Formats: sequence, C-alpha cells, structure tokens
Amino acid sequence: MSVLTPEIQSALAQQAIELPSWAFGNSGTRFKVFGTPGTPRDPFEKIADAAQVHKYTALAPSVALHIPWDLVDSFDDLRTHAEDLGVTLGTINSNTFQDDDYKFGALTHEDAAVRRKAIDHHLACIDVMHATGSRDLKIWLAEGSNYPGQADMRGRQDRLQESLQEIYARLGDGQRLVLEYKFFEPAFYHTDVPDWGTSYAQVAALGDKAMVCLDTGHHAPGTNIEFIVMQLLRLGKLGSFDFNSRFYADDDLIVGAADPFQLFRILFEVIRGGGLNNPDVAFMLDQCHNVEDKVPGQIRSVLNVQEMTTRALLVDRDALAAAQRSGDVLEANRIFMDAFYTDVRPALAEWRESRGLPADPMRAFADSGYLARIAADRVGGVQAGWGA
Repeated sequence: MSVLTPEIQSALAQQAIELPSWAFGNSGTRFKVFGTPGTPRDPFEKIADAAQVHKYTALAPSVALHIPWDLVDSFDDLRTHAEDLGVTLGTINSNTFQDDDYKFGALTHEDAAVRRKAIDHHLACIDVMHATGSRDLKIWLAEGSNYPGQADMRGRQDRLQESLQEIYARLGDGQRLVLEYKFFEPAFYHTDVPDWGTSYAQVAALGDKAMVCLDTGHHAPGTNIEFIVMQLLRLGKLGSFDFNSRFYADDDLIVGAADPFQLFRILFEVIRGGGLNNPDVAFMLDQCHNVEDKVPGQIRSVLNVQEMTTRALLVDRDALAAAQRSGDVLEANRIFMDAFYTDVRPALAEWRESRGLPADPMRAFADSGYLARIAADRVGGVQAGWGA
C-alpha cells in the first residue's frame, strides 16, 4: 500500500457516495424498459438492495428518495428499516415532470393554479424530509419550450424565482434547497434551468441555504465540467454532484464509463477546492442501469469514483504548483498525467482487506448469491421502475 499514504487512506475512509433509489428499479430508453428478475417492488426492497452496495464497499451509507415514486405509508418505518440495514435516508428528489398539468411548465407555468400545485408538491417533499431526517431537497425541472415564440422566457424566470422563494421559506433548520440544471431535454428550444449560471443566479437570490447541483451528464459536448466545479466551489455554491457518464446526451451511464480522465479531472478540482469529504458538498450517483444488473452496477460506480479519487489524491500538488508558477507547461502536464496513469487498484484491494472488506467487492457480491435469492423471493406485486 506504499502508494496510499496515511493521509490518502484517511481521506478515502471518509468518502461517502449517496445512491439513488430509482437506480434499483427497472429503467430503459424512451423506447423500451427492460425487466430484471428480482427488481424491487417497493421502497423497502430498494433500500435493501442499496444496503448491499454499502456492505461490500463501505462507500454508500445513504440512499436518496424520489417523490412520489418512493411514497410509503410510514416514512418512520422506512427510516427504521434503512437504519437496521446500516444505511440512512438522504436527499429527497421532487418530481414535476410526469403530470399532465405540467405539460407547459410547473414552477414556471402561466397558470397560477398549476404553479400552486407544483409548489405544494415541494412543500409536501419538505414534510417527507422532516420524517426521514433528510437535509437536501433536490429540484430538477423539465421545463422550457420547443419553439421560438412559444413562451415568454423572461416571465418564466420571474415565476420560477417566485415559486422557489415560497419553497425556500418552508425549509427547516439545517435543510437546503439544491437546484439541478440540464442544458436540454425534454424541452428543446429553451430550458428554464439549462446551465450552472442560471442555477447559480436563481439560488443566489434565495439565500445561503440554496445551492447548485451539478449532474456530470447534463452538459453540452466539449464543456469543461471541471472548470464549472472549480467556479462553484470558489463561489461556495456547489451543493451536490450527480455522478454518471454520457456519450451523447443525458445517458445516465455508470460514472467513469465514457471518460475516466474527465472524472479524474473533476475530482482533482474537488480536492483542490476543498470539496472532498466536505459535508457541504454531497456526492451522489444518478444512473439508470438499462442492460446491466442494478446492484453490481452501483458497486462498479462507487468503486470508479473511489479509484479516480485515489488517483487525484496522488497528484503532487506542490510540484504541480511550482511547475505552474515557472511556466513549465510540459512538467506540469507530466505531473498531472503521472497521477492519472497510476494503477491504484492493487493498493486499494489491499487497503480494503485491511479494513475487513473484500479486496474485490464485485466478485464478493457475485459470489454471495444475492441476485439469485431476490429473483426467487420477489415474485408477484408490481416491480418498481422509472416513473413507478
């Protein structure tokens, strides 16, 4: 473990990556949702699957919920269930994109009655937060327009701010509002919160308890995401990450699958900006496992984040700073790339074993027989899926 200094081991031991409950349900493309044997039938079974990821990695101590997908009769019971399995309930995600009333907007809608409905949904989500002990209310809005002239873009921004103000005012002590952005889809001409600047402008007007959520798959091709990470950390407004990968659009694939180097660069800026293991900067996955099994897909994801975090921690920042100050372009790049190309997997395997964890969590989970057991046990009922 010589590559893993005591300082690096300490940082890795603190790392926590929240899992999305919806990643354990059936999901797919806009054309087809593929079913998987053993898919959870309710939020309790989603939590049970998420707990398996934490069991084998010690990286995923909390689970985000999506409302109304994860509504239950008693959130006290769900919270107890999670804690009994060694995890907690985390971020509460609102949903204003699956109701016919929201065809032309929710928090931005021209009709005050529709806006009232959308605001009330978020207030109900805050009530859920009180029951689950959650800190963050995460809002992603599928709002915008498809054609020039269709909507008053400025008016929609004004209405969005008014709606957010009312939601923000309901937050309790220690709670936060986190506003996610996405540059397009399902609106194609303009999106009401398309970029970090718009999200920042909206949350900055709300107050200290409002932050920006950065989804790594929600940017135009060629966007320098690590620059955005740096800027939001610098401004004190990076509240959370949604980690995933994209090849073309909002693919929601396993983080690091499309561009491991980009993930490395992002995590380097997180470390540089003081965001690693900072309670104000939450790490979360936001992925849909369309063709792979859900639990091992999430295990693979958190391990990818851990590996690239380790490589980013290996960057000799003092030597890098010296090369940057002297204008030694090639030396600065060499220092950076040497860390990226370092194979840390053997050292991480040894370190896991020293902590009583399996050296290879993927293999250990596969050998456990868990997938076969849930396939046999979870028969009948309705399988959870995207939008279910």
